[in-house]
Amino acid sequence: MISGRYVDVSVYQKAKKGNHFCGDSYFFIEEDQIFLGVLADGLGSGEIAKESSQAVIDIVKQHKNKTVKEVVDLCNKELIGMRGAVMGILKIDLTDQTFSFSTIGNIGIIIFEKAGKKKRNIPSSGYLGSRYRGVKVMTEKLTEGTNFIVFSDGVQDKELSACYFKDCDVERITNAYAQYNDNSRQDDTTLMAIRYKGEKD
Repeated sequence: MISGRYVDVSVYQKAKKGNHFCGDSYFFIEEDQIFLGVLADGLGSGEIAKESSQAVIDIVKQHKNKTVKEVVDLCNKELIGMRGAVMGILKIDLTDQTFSFSTIGNIGIIIFEKAGKKKRNIPSSGYLGSRYRGVKVMTEKLTEGTNFIVFSDGVQDKELSACYFKDCDVERITNAYAQYNDNSRQDDTTLMAIRYKGEKD
């Protein structure tokens, strides 16, 4: 687990059964005014998929101060001619107390608010590099104690109904996920548990 000033993050990742490389890549960073978390899944699996997903992460790192839409558009442009990838991106504005997110393809995000409200987004269709149809960006007000669960398609729907996703400790979330679901994965699997702890001073 990485505990920042405002945001805690813990990640579970496991490669598809029989593969040494996981085709998923992720990145997160907390700075004075923003938190940025990204998950990318290269098409296919293994080393070739990793190349595409890592290309997404490299682009995000170079342009982390751009808007969510601008970052996704840049990723699509850079992946033309490569195998392709899908991605999810979450950006928290610690000054404005808002968060923006977008997912493309089979990357999902579920939001658990402290009050008990649960939201799950509908990803934009297509994938980066070829079948890109534009992106929907959702922006909402940030509330203390919100959990963001970002996951690749190796995570099954039935696994997402567990009560531990509401836990205030992100490391307990990923540990519980591993304990109950860490069998041989039929696809590359990444689950990022992100918690916004409180308002900026």
